[in-house]
Amino acid sequence: MTSTAFRIGGDLDVRRLGFGAMHLPAEPGPDRENALAVARRAVELGVTLIDTAHLYGEGANEELLAEALHPYPEGLLITTKVGVARTGPGGEWKFDGRPEILRAQVEQALRRLRVERIELLQLHRIDPDTPLADQLGTLRELQAEGLVGRIGLSEVTVAELAEAREIVDVVSVQNRYNLLDREHEPVLAACAAAGIAFLPWRPVAWGKTGAEAEIAAVAADLGATPTQVALAWLLDRAPVVLPIPGTARIEHLEENLAAADLDLRPAQRDRLDRLAEGTRAESGSD
Repeated sequence: MTSTAFRIGGDLDVRRLGFGAMHLPAEPGPDRENALAVARRAVELGVTLIDTAHLYGEGANEELLAEALHPYPEGLLITTKVGVARTGPGGEWKFDGRPEILRAQVEQALRRLRVERIELLQLHRIDPDTPLADQLGTLRELQAEGLVGRIGLSEVTVAELAEAREIVDVVSVQNRYNLLDREHEPVLAACAAAGIAFLPWRPVAWGKTGAEAEIAAVAADLGATPTQVALAWLLDRAPVVLPIPGTARIEHLEENLAAADLDLRPAQRDRLDRLAEGTRAESGSD
């Protein structure tokens, strides 16, 4: 039986199958009311890890989660990301890891999420125009001030992860990874070796490779859906993998979370493992 729990940073217990809040609409109206219901249902079903970011609606997603879930139940971890800002020449989004930007986004997240400390803060992207030591040094300062509990990274290489670990204690990495897109397999291996949580974004994605028939066949054997098989494969891949599938529909949420109860037999696991290593599925933003 695959373990359903993981301890981030050695002391933060979460259920491994979490929820990505990116797709929840934050604009006023029926869609927002549905989004609130989805977030609440996720927690009702036992989700203890929810992922959001400043980028998602320029903080509106954080505010939505606070409206839905605050005061937060004990054991619920809402992790957010900073380092992408609307500071391009024409006001467009760009990677921005300048210390003043990171600090401002953390302060805004604290207010929007209605918390005094962000237990897991992730750098959304490394800003190539700002020294990494300055970016992570700022997060380390915020950690020393008690505003941040633990620090993670997103979309990094093995070399970048190693460099970052010379500066701060990295407890999580959030990279694109799924059954048909294993470009970051080396990063997952590095995380597994170090006991670092690996949060695959875009954990379910179908390419145009013909592999879907193989996945569907395994799903039929298990009486499950292809989506559930893809998530079960991730959970089976390594104990550090914490998938965060997102959706704006309760029925889809329930389908996703049921994947935690799915056990792949060795032959099924081998069949899935053989599917086009490194195949690049259709990608999207996290």
